[in-house]
Amino acid sequence: MKKSFGELIREYREIAGLPLRKVAAHIDIDPSTLSKIERGERSAHKEMIPLLAEILKVSEQDLTLSLLSDTVAESLIYEENTTEILKVAEEKIRYFRSKNYQQGKLNFE
Repeated sequence: MKKSFGELIREYREIAGLPLRKVAAHIDIDPSTLSKIERGERSAHKEMIPLLAEILKVSEQDLTLSLLSDTVAESLIYEENTTEILKVAEEKIRYFRSKNYQQGKLNFE
């Protein structure tokens, strides 16, 4: 999955034969905003995913994976040791989840 979220959305939309305006209306945004998302000039919101999955007839999980991996990739693109950062981040996620289950809520203060 090397394509960006926007590229993936455009590909799915074109495969489905849907015009930009119809998809934009379904997710309640302006067509120019969707066009910018497809071109990578604007970020999508996670809340858009269920509606996009519905109209494009694709998996919410695939769209979520693409959107969130874009976010991670963009934040690490200029770092030297991305593999190590990702390993540590994965360990922290496991730790935070275990704390969350124990305490009901994380306190980052």
